[in-house]
Amino acid sequence: MTTQNLLVELFVEELPPKVLNKLGAAFSNVLAEQLKAQGLAAADEAVTAFASPRRLAAHVTGVLSQGADKAVQQKLMPVSVGLDASGNATPALLKKLQALGADVSDPAAAVAALKRAPDGKAEALFYDSIVKGASLQVGLQKALDEALAKLPIPKVMQYQLENDCELPGWSSVNFVRPAHSLIALHGSTVVPVKALGLTASNSTQGHRFEAKVSPVVLAHADQYAEVLARDGSVIASFAERRAEIVRQLNAAAAKVGGGKDGKSHEALRPIEDDALLDEVTALVERPNVLTCQFETEFLGVPQECLILTMKANQKYFPLIDASGKLTNLFLVVSNITPDDASLVICGNERVVRPRLADAKFFFDQDRKKTLESRVEGLSKVVYHNKLGTQGERMARVCAIAQAIGQQVGGDLLAKQAEQAARLAKTDLLTDMVGEFPELQGIMGGYYARHDGLSSDVAEAIEDHYKPRFAGDELPRNNVGLVVALADKLETLVGMFGIGNVPTGDKDPFALRRHALGVIRMLVEKNVALGLPELLALSAPVFGDKISGGTEALIDFVYDRLSGSLREQGFSAQEVDAVMALRPARLGQVNHCLSAVRAFAALPESPALAAANKRIGNILKKAGEVDAHVNPALLQEDAEKGLYAVMQRLLPESESQFNAGDYTASLQTLAALRAPVDAFFDDVMVNAEAMDLRLNRQGLLKSLHVAMNRVADLSRLAA
Repeated sequence: MTTQNLLVELFVEELPPKVLNKLGAAFSNVLAEQLKAQGLAAADEAVTAFASPRRLAAHVTGVLSQGADKAVQQKLMPVSVGLDASGNATPALLKKLQALGADVSDPAAAVAALKRAPDGKAEALFYDSIVKGASLQVGLQKALDEALAKLPIPKVMQYQLENDCELPGWSSVNFVRPAHSLIALHGSTVVPVKALGLTASNSTQGHRFEAKVSPVVLAHADQYAEVLARDGSVIASFAERRAEIVRQLNAAAAKVGGGKDGKSHEALRPIEDDALLDEVTALVERPNVLTCQFETEFLGVPQECLILTMKANQKYFPLIDASGKLTNLFLVVSNITPDDASLVICGNERVVRPRLADAKFFFDQDRKKTLESRVEGLSKVVYHNKLGTQGERMARVCAIAQAIGQQVGGDLLAKQAEQAARLAKTDLLTDMVGEFPELQGIMGGYYARHDGLSSDVAEAIEDHYKPRFAGDELPRNNVGLVVALADKLETLVGMFGIGNVPTGDKDPFALRRHALGVIRMLVEKNVALGLPELLALSAPVFGDKISGGTEALIDFVYDRLSGSLREQGFSAQEVDAVMALRPARLGQVNHCLSAVRAFAALPESPALAAANKRIGNILKKAGEVDAHVNPALLQEDAEKGLYAVMQRLLPESESQFNAGDYTASLQTLAALRAPVDAFFDDVMVNAEAMDLRLNRQGLLKSLHVAMNRVADLSRLAA
């Protein structure tokens, strides 16, 4: 058995760029996994994926030409079925053995070769055999078929392939793109596997326009990337091609410091966009970055519009200065490298001009109407068939925003929040947002400033969708914060009220994201309103459009908060201890968690947590208990001692809690360990005398209330 490195390449028409990297990784991973599963490669052999616009390839090290033989034991059937009363083989057993390829010419010898072993309550017959290892051709064929079948193809196409002369005519093939050639090289030997109507060889095609030879012939599997780059002018590795594009983008940005327009453009940098970079990497086989420019008059259009149209429509990289301001220069990643690039540059400049002109036209036209004049049009746009139009939704958001603003900041904030909420959705009716929905909110901010509205209101209109995603920034001012909260709460309360709740991985209305947005704003801005209070402000504005209360929504938000806290590094015990109290003010949660973590580190913590759990169980069985203690009924020294310590420590702990120093409040209670231990060692809580029993339960109730102000400490018990 010889070991060589293996290369497999499928050469096709241009693959979908947005999924190319995923296709390349899936192709190589499944191919290698199948080879390893068949014993043709060791588990630790290296796998290298290649993916370019017109090829998927995999390089696997240490692949055997023939897999090792394996000893296999197969269960045949119960002894009672396989052998008769005399111990001879039954017809069923002989038929089974014959199907497995065993020699049954001497039935007695065949039975003697079998093993008998317990199988549950019965005894079964087992057959030992040696399975010949798979040949590379057979194993690779299976692996290749599996790799193609498991490709995460968004949509397949059907095309016709001419049959060979033995089978004249045409046959249909289904694949993501038409395939033209297949390489399968084991070292320098071609493995004659087949796929998609193609038979493997050692040749492929290089760059569509700039390959030095055609076809590109490979002498060895290890020469793939080198020969393809040299003779085919193709960088086969997706990662290497991406890195080369980044290098060229940065070099080009640094080179144009003087600017093509004669003005200074120091410290320019290309826009950062990983998704765009991945897509462009999937569009070129040998990148060549060129610098282009557009007329400075277009810089009067909001830069978000220009950047979006250049990125989304043309796959260009706009250049911005050190302050983040857009310049009139942009970079193009070309797939060709002509001696004179002027035609390519001029062509791209000519192509982008109409796009920018459209953006300028939309911007100019939109500013001819005020946002206020568009409010009425919202009543003609359906929001949801059960929740009415965008106009009705706007009215609800206004009411919620006004109520929150009044609670948080008084009349002025309520008035500004109501105005911003009234206009926040009007940019949905503008031409610019109609063309680029990603700009909703952003364009509303620009148009609000043009209408002469205050900066607070304009920023609120722009920010009311924030945070849009994990890690996104929060609204910049209080008006924006109030409107953003109102907008997300309206969505959550409305959707839960009509039964549109997330299930499994389905969340069409992004309610999980909305809930996390509300949580982040309440936590990071420490809003002085509790979650139940906010929902109580929001639900009435729907009238009879929704049914039921907000209990399910409250559970949903607390569940999202718990998950978020665990992702931030807090332990499950710490999170459970704090969340068990269902804290209304989410801005206090992190302080409570820090206090619980500090308390858990104290040596007294385990004993007090266990005692707290014990107290909780006692009180649960006792039913309603009044947190009242009559000192005259304290008889045992241990209960007198505990009461005395409580009289000294509980007021101090409560004062610290009220001052917001949760850590000190819990650490003060740590001194209770010794008297609590003594109490449970020496005092019978459920005394026969009812007055003593109730007094001792009242003592424990007072202690339980004090210990669980910050968190349910019993959750820290092991």
